[in-house]
Amino acid sequence: MNRILSFGEILIRQQLLGTSFFDKKNNRLEIFPGGSEANVAASLAQMGNAVCYSSAFPENALSSEIFSVLQGLGIDTAKSVIQGDRIGSYLLMSANGLSKGEVIYDRKYSSFSQLTIDQLDIDALFEDINWFHWTALSPALNKNIAQLMESLLKNASERGIMISVDLNYRNKLWQYGQEPIAVMPSLVAYCDVIMGNIWAANKMLGMPIDGMLDRYSAKDLNLEAAEMSANEVFERYPRCKHLAYTFRFMDNPQHNLFYGTYHNRSANVHSKTLETQQVIDRIGSGDAFMAGLIHALINNMTPQEVVDTATAAGFHKLFIKGDFGDGQISWF
Repeated sequence: MNRILSFGEILIRQQLLGTSFFDKKNNRLEIFPGGSEANVAASLAQMGNAVCYSSAFPENALSSEIFSVLQGLGIDTAKSVIQGDRIGSYLLMSANGLSKGEVIYDRKYSSFSQLTIDQLDIDALFEDINWFHWTALSPALNKNIAQLMESLLKNASERGIMISVDLNYRNKLWQYGQEPIAVMPSLVAYCDVIMGNIWAANKMLGMPIDGMLDRYSAKDLNLEAAEMSANEVFERYPRCKHLAYTFRFMDNPQHNLFYGTYHNRSANVHSKTLETQQVIDRIGSGDAFMAGLIHALINNMTPQEVVDTATAAGFHKLFIKGDFGDGQISWF
C-alpha cells in the first residue's frame, strides 16, 4: 500500500461569526484546525489512504487536542516534531470564506516557522514513505524554511519517493525579500506531480498566460491556456509526469463555479463545470482537489477519471464546514 507523507505548517483558523471582532453584542469566534497540508492529509485519510502528517507543534493542551482530531481521522502523526512555543493561526474576517474578506495571518515565530533541518530525523521521517506532499506555503514563510524544503526534497528524490506540490500563492506571505519566482522553480524541479492554477503557475514558475483571462472568459479559452501552460511545464520540468489546474470562480458569497484540468505527456482532459448557489465553506476546496488528485493517481485511474475525481472532491468540500474535507468524491 502507498504511504503518503504530507508535510507543512499546522494552523488554527479563527473565524469571525459577528459583524466585527469588537462588537460587544455579537463578539464571537469559531475555531478549526487547518493548514493546507493537514487539509490534504485529512481528505486522503478519509478516502482510505495510509497517510502521515508531519508538522511542528509546541508541547501544550491545544497541540494534544489537534493530534487527537487528526488521529481520529486515521492520520498517523508520529512523524511530527514537538518544539517551539506556538501554533500559527489566521483570522478569517468573513464567515466561512464566503466573500473576498480579508485574511490576517499570525504565523511569525510559530513552531513550524522556526523548524530547522537539525530537528528532523530524516531517516525516520521518510521511513516507509513512498509519496511526499508539500505546498508553496512552506517556502513562503522565510528563507530558512525554503532551505529546509530544498533539503527534504533532495532527500526524498534520492530515495525514489514520488513528490507532489500545490502551488498555493498567498500575496500576504513571501515577506522576506524573495519573490516566489526566485525560489519555487528549483524546488518544483524535484516534483512528479504539480497542482495549482494557470495564474499561480505564471506567478511562481513563469509559465505564459494571457493577462485578459478571468472568470468571464469562455471556458474553451481557459482550457486552451491550461494546455499551453501544461506543455511549457513539461518542457521545463523533465521530472514532472502529472499536472492539474483548478478554475474556481466566485460571483457572490454562495455562487461558485468549479472545474479542473488534468494533463500528462500524452493527454489533456477537463471536467464538466460544477455550479452551486449553496456554498457553506470555500476554505480547503483546493486542498480537497489535491487529495482527490493524489488518490486518483495512486489508484491508476484513467486521465478522465483523475480530473473527475479531483474536481468532485474539491467541489464537495464547498459544502463541508471547517478546513478539513470529509473525503467524499461523488458528483452532485
